[in-house]
Amino acid sequence: QVQLVESGGGLVQAGGSLRLSCADSGRTFSRYGMGWFRQAPGKEREFVAAISWNGAITYYADSVKGRFTISRDNAKNTVYLQMNNLKPEDTAVYSCAATPRVTGTPKYDYWGQGTQVTVSS
Repeated sequence: QVQLVESGGGLVQAGGSLRLSCADSGRTFSRYGMGWFRQAPGKEREFVAAISWNGAITYYADSVKGRFTISRDNAKNTVYLQMNNLKPEDTAVYSCAATPRVTGTPKYDYWGQGTQVTVSS
């Protein structure tokens, strides 16, 4: 069973940084690829970044390339999203999710509850 809990959200000024964490309390974290998604008010949920089970493969949305970095520590059952040079349009609820594989058409089976990120101008 995968149980995901996000943390690290908050209020930051434009140009600032935040690091989000997503921890799994289960025992199968290292078997899953992980993704970060976000949803802004009135908008659909969108993909942000993904990482394979061993960290060898990463994907990013064009809107965050060069600013966000996804990483994972399987010993700590945790995936991270380092967000630099934040912009007001990055304001959203950020959620992590687990998938058997990040290649092809991933199906995310497990989701966290989300953490709010607010970027002020």
